[in-house]
Amino acid sequence: MPNQHGAWAMLATPLAVGILASGPAWVHMPLTAFWFLGYFAFFAAGLWLKAPPRRRPALVPPLHTYAVASAAFGALTLALDPGLLRWAPLFVAPTAIGLVASARRDERSLWSGLATSIGSSLMVLVAYDAGSGTDWERAWLLTGILAAYFAGTVLYVKTMIRERGDERFHWLSALAHGAATVAMTGVDPWLVLVFALLTIRAAALPAYRLSPKAVGIGEVVATVVVATTALLVT
Repeated sequence: MPNQHGAWAMLATPLAVGILASGPAWVHMPLTAFWFLGYFAFFAAGLWLKAPPRRRPALVPPLHTYAVASAAFGALTLALDPGLLRWAPLFVAPTAIGLVASARRDERSLWSGLATSIGSSLMVLVAYDAGSGTDWERAWLLTGILAAYFAGTVLYVKTMIRERGDERFHWLSALAHGAATVAMTGVDPWLVLVFALLTIRAAALPAYRLSPKAVGIGEVVATVVVATTALLVT
């Protein structure tokens, strides 16, 4: 099972936003199972790729189990809504980048984190399409908002834990959040306020030594605020 709390937020939030924006449908049930089990298979594949050869046999059972289970729910999802297959090409590049990073034992790198976070945000579109949504401008806007937030989160968390004290990451995180805030001026004042507060957080908090647990709790709160605000104002 994934051992990173941020992974759960990136899994659940785009799916939930897409469902809430379009309205729930029966197909969302197998789609949810497919999405989570598919990520578990992806996570297990990453562990297998970076493991030494002698440890790989022990990782085959979970990889096989999750792959088969996700394939079954994927088939059920497509049986209920074959049109959802149109979104599959969007996930090829993020998935490939993540697996290559694991094979190189570089899965915690910036490029891998950004690819995974942006890829997960695309689930908004799939869940929206599976429902009764017809306002595609809104669907893409919600996807962009979450992608901007999660990409900034990758940078922010690095400045708080793995890259603590690295001024390059600190500035990159602050500038990325600032750019996202400017982008929100074309969307809604409330989103500008939310992203401005996230920018202040990105600029100020790395000076303080917070525990990973505290950082994680803060991310949960921030994710809920961003997702809720995006749904209310778009």
